[in-house]
Amino acid sequence: MGKVFAPERRRMIMEKLHERQRVTVKELSEEIKVSEATLRTDLTKMEEDGLLKRTHGGAILMDTIENETNFYNRERKNKHEKSAIAKKAVELISNGQCIMLDASSTALELARTLKEMQIRLTVVTSGINTALELHDHPSITVILLGGIVKKGSYSLEGSLGVNILSQINIDLMFTSANGFSFEAGLSDFSVYEVELKKAMVNASNKIVALLDHTKINKNSIASFASIDQIDTIITDYALTDSYAEKFDEYNIEVIIVSTDENVQLDQGKRGVNVPLFHNKISQEK
Repeated sequence: MGKVFAPERRRMIMEKLHERQRVTVKELSEEIKVSEATLRTDLTKMEEDGLLKRTHGGAILMDTIENETNFYNRERKNKHEKSAIAKKAVELISNGQCIMLDASSTALELARTLKEMQIRLTVVTSGINTALELHDHPSITVILLGGIVKKGSYSLEGSLGVNILSQINIDLMFTSANGFSFEAGLSDFSVYEVELKKAMVNASNKIVALLDHTKINKNSIASFASIDQIDTIITDYALTDSYAEKFDEYNIEVIIVSTDENVQLDQGKRGVNVPLFHNKISQEK
């Protein structure tokens, strides 16, 4: 094996942790073919990022990771913000389109909004809950991608369902992520789920990221969409001018949804009725 760079090493460490829940530095050194000193540095950094817990001679998968990847816990977290983001997202959808929804709790909120609408759509999804939410709608055709059912979740992972994507023309993909940064783009915890999400991104004409404020400026372990693949971001995050300009540089449209908390925050920072963004970056009226 050639030189293994830090992001790849850390992906491999997380993959092994998810398989075994516990790893030793000695095992990792033999399997990844890098020095124990390098791996100790990796594990320390990953512990700082909240990805694992260091133990004597190795590391264990933290309960908090299991909690964060557990769908029930994710669905309850920031529900108000996710609902506001979902209501804004439906404004981008036109009658007769074929859209893709990932297995995120935010995409499930979007499905719940669509369920109440009179709209004709085809919805392709990797989310079991999302498919069940929409399957009774008289004018929505639901296609559930095949794959392995992820434990503690209602999502599918792996590449079993990828072939069907080549047969469908997808106008818009709506996806959330565990983290977003300019360096990594959209990233998630599960290396296996990311494999399917990469294929979903590549099969879609336009990518819309649904990101509540806890996801911005955060990296997770495996990237599934680079910064140049993202067309639009819908968020409740109050961005600085310099951050807004950076989105403009990458030609990404940012749509800000207001919650009461954010309205107060924006007024405190910028004065009442001052537009947050210009050019490609639009704000909810």
